[in-house]
Amino acid sequence: MLRQLTIQNYAIIDELTIDFDERLNIITGETGAGKSILMGALSLILGERADSSVLVNKERKCIIEGYFTAGKKAAVNHFLQQNDFEEATETDHTVVIRREIGSNGKSRAFINDTPATLQQLKELAGLLVDLHQQFDTLELGDSDFQRTVIDALASNENILATHQQYFKEWTNVLAAFNELQAQKAALQKEADYNQYLCNELEELSLKENELEQLEEELKLLSNAEEIKTVLDKVALELSNSEDPVVARIKQLNNSLQNMQSLVAELPALSDRLKASQIELQDIADELERINNTIHFDAQRIDWVNQRLSDGYKLTKKHGVTSTAELLAIQTELSNKLFAAVAIDEAILAKQVQANDLMHQLKQTAKQITAARNKVIAPFEQSVNALLKQVGMPNAQIKVSLQTVALGAYGVEQIEFLFDANNSNRFEPIRKVASGGELSRLMLCIKSLVAEYIDLPTMIFDEIDTGISGEAAKQVGLIMQQMAIKRQIICITHQPQIAGKANAHYFVYKENKNNQIKTNIKILNKEERITAIAQMLSGEKPTAAALENAKEMILH
Repeated sequence: MLRQLTIQNYAIIDELTIDFDERLNIITGETGAGKSILMGALSLILGERADSSVLVNKERKCIIEGYFTAGKKAAVNHFLQQNDFEEATETDHTVVIRREIGSNGKSRAFINDTPATLQQLKELAGLLVDLHQQFDTLELGDSDFQRTVIDALASNENILATHQQYFKEWTNVLAAFNELQAQKAALQKEADYNQYLCNELEELSLKENELEQLEEELKLLSNAEEIKTVLDKVALELSNSEDPVVARIKQLNNSLQNMQSLVAELPALSDRLKASQIELQDIADELERINNTIHFDAQRIDWVNQRLSDGYKLTKKHGVTSTAELLAIQTELSNKLFAAVAIDEAILAKQVQANDLMHQLKQTAKQITAARNKVIAPFEQSVNALLKQVGMPNAQIKVSLQTVALGAYGVEQIEFLFDANNSNRFEPIRKVASGGELSRLMLCIKSLVAEYIDLPTMIFDEIDTGISGEAAKQVGLIMQQMAIKRQIICITHQPQIAGKANAHYFVYKENKNNQIKTNIKILNKEERITAIAQMLSGEKPTAAALENAKEMILH
């Protein structure tokens, strides 16, 4: 609720503070006294654009500040958290919105002393205040608002939440299903070519590092005769010639052994020479073994050349240089081909899941429809009865439910139809209702759903234009009833409405330092009687008007 509003240097308001009651607050005053100026100032902290023309005193800035009690409204606290504003205090849950306008026309906004944008101001204000002006009733023609009204009366909150969760899941599953279908189509386009490439690689059936090993083998086979000649020569010199190196080293070592007792260093050198003899013999044996494995094989050479040729063609085709890269491509192609097969299973699974969710959606939509149908007739009767009370005896409302494609809110589009003159020709509200009719119709509807929807502080700005007498009295009674559970602020010219106030404020003009200024005061009981009597019979009220005013306040 709006606890306090302070205004400084706004139009002809010098400085004033209004402390509001938590129930029905009525603001009255003569035409031109400044009631609309109050609403203009309030609209600034609700996110409206600023205009430097409101600054009469250009040497001071304009400041409008509103102190709101957010209560434990989860939406308000969520907004403050999401936008990094200081949260409402635990003790009084106060939210402070401030708007400043400098003499240069520049405007600044603050939420709990933190700079804010106009969009943030509007968003927060929508959670704190429901501003209902005479021609500010476009909301009534909005299909979302109309649906919200019917669903609130039908107590559809829980089933709608379930339905919307199913709908969200179904939408996500459907998106995944479509994505899989697109992937399948793309895979199918490439499937034949990928299969051809994969078959080529599988036919070649390369082993790890095979091409590299074949290159080495081809070098060996191509030089087999030269290699064998060299190996034969070296092996012969080492151990098989007439005077082999190994035998000569053995003889030389034997000669050294005869001298070992004479020279201390010779045993060690003899051992080293013997080791050399053994190593050279081992080398000779290894050379003979290698020599025996090397053979010139023309058929093998042809086979290796062909194998390498086949392999080189594929490396060139795929733009790679190694066996490992070809094998990696083969694996990738195999995976793609497998995916093309496996995707059908995934598509089927998504289809089953989507069908299950659609079944659930149809069930919840059916429950939503049943609940809506159940409350429509009582809603129409209640609104039509209230319309008669507020001075519209020939007006009627009808709720139309048209079947549409299943969506997040069920399978109906809800439309309020209106007949102002008992002509039995119902048209959409936005097309046929006048401003005054819309205002009273909105009041009737909001009074019915106030218990079901967590409406914030409701502000009514002269919505009683065009009514008087009993109709005005009934509007006042409706507001009085609504104010039992929520704060209402109403600007009115009707004494029948003013008499229902829990707090009555009077806007007036005064001459201050040779300047006309707007001010406001809260009236006590006697002042209220006088003010209401003046609304009934003029500046100098009659005794009858005073008695009538007293009766209005008492009732």
